[in-house]
Amino acid sequence: MTQHALITGGAQGVGRAVAERLLDAGFTVTITGRNAERLDEAVTALSGRGTIASHVADVADEDAVTALFEAASSERGPITVLVNNAGISGSAPLSRMSADHFDEMMSVNARGLFLCCRAAAGPMGKAGGGRIINIASTAGLKGYAYVAAYVASKHAAVGLTRALALELASKKITVNAICPGFIETPMTVQTIRNIVKQTGRSEEEARAELVKFNPQKRLIEVDEIADTVLWLTTDAARSVNGQTIAIDGGESA
Repeated sequence: MTQHALITGGAQGVGRAVAERLLDAGFTVTITGRNAERLDEAVTALSGRGTIASHVADVADEDAVTALFEAASSERGPITVLVNNAGISGSAPLSRMSADHFDEMMSVNARGLFLCCRAAAGPMGKAGGGRIINIASTAGLKGYAYVAAYVASKHAAVGLTRALALELASKKITVNAICPGFIETPMTVQTIRNIVKQTGRSEEEARAELVKFNPQKRLIEVDEIADTVLWLTTDAARSVNGQTIAIDGGESA
């Protein structure tokens, strides 16, 4: 049976790289996100690689997540791999951080992950197993100044990963988190713009501020994340469960 992977936040960046890698490996792929235009563009660009479709959905909306999983399973078969990649970032010092900012980070990065895991786990268990892969961050392993809400949401993602790994192990479902450092993605571009806006630094100086966290002095490439996701879907990783795999050049060592 062809494996079916659902990738949230799949239209660009890490999600799109994961979609490419899984399509090349023979997976049927469903990507989801909030921007219909970006999703359509991704499907058009990737359709030559294999079977791919998209659904517009907000992962923080419970009804939307339920409808997403029902539609994707009905149209393309049971979901055997879930990649929770949808996420947002933002920065603010504590003194200027609004409750709305905090709630938004938690809503997408933690609540959205929870809703998708819950929607996937029941059918996976009935089908005999599956893989859940959560794209978290080194912010789920350590703290960073001025992004407290983001850090809290990613720590929640790591906590959910560890708890669900134990809860779902008997159903032959593995749950793991990949924790990248700063990646060369549109989200990082926006982070650089925020640094420029808030500090008056040049774009080059802002980029250097992010690169310095990585002992290898570079940003992580999306292909590195995609390769790790693919490996976690294979039999070679069948006993890897409840792990936080840091891809950060040694930052979290």
